[in-house]
Amino acid sequence: MTGFGEHLQPGRRPALLLVDLVQAYFTPGSELYLDDHGVLDVAHRLLTAARAAQVPVIHTQVRYAVGGLDGGVFFRKVGALRHLVAGSALGDPVPLVAPGPGELVVVKQYASAFFGTSLASTLTALRVDTLLVAGVSTSGCVRATAVDACQHGFIPLVVREAVADRDPAVHDANLFDLQAKYAEVVDAEVAEAYLASLGPAARGVD
Repeated sequence: MTGFGEHLQPGRRPALLLVDLVQAYFTPGSELYLDDHGVLDVAHRLLTAARAAQVPVIHTQVRYAVGGLDGGVFFRKVGALRHLVAGSALGDPVPLVAPGPGELVVVKQYASAFFGTSLASTLTALRVDTLLVAGVSTSGCVRATAVDACQHGFIPLVVREAVADRDPAVHDANLFDLQAKYAEVVDAEVAEAYLASLGPAARGVD
């Protein structure tokens, strides 16, 4: 497509954002279940690399008050979200990629990790310029978060093997569109090499 897909050069102060890697998406029988546990292994690799590089790691979770009053129209539209009301075990993080000491957890009620949260101001305060995005689902919370990252001035790097959806065709179409308009879609090996290449500036050391 002529006029689309220009290359975005990653910066030197990234953060890793793990989007909604909670039990609801990986528990058979859950209405939110997606049959792709491989995404957890790749997300774990990225998490390990980010921790080794000492770059900020941020996790997101969706959680609603009883009755979903804080979920508004979104909660009414997607009935499966009722499984993410506070207290449900389906909202707990998958242990393989659970938050570690000092890692921020952003609780959200809508698709984008930026909407109605302090994420943008937190990243700005940390002087982050690039956001590595992993998680689920590609067409929903990952896409919305990557688009908002772009709109807030952060370079979004969506890691191909570290995101997943319920339908492979939907997954592929959304990655194609993200690459064309909003983000860089990169292979996991590229993302890991990028993290390994970072110097002290990525850790907030000037």
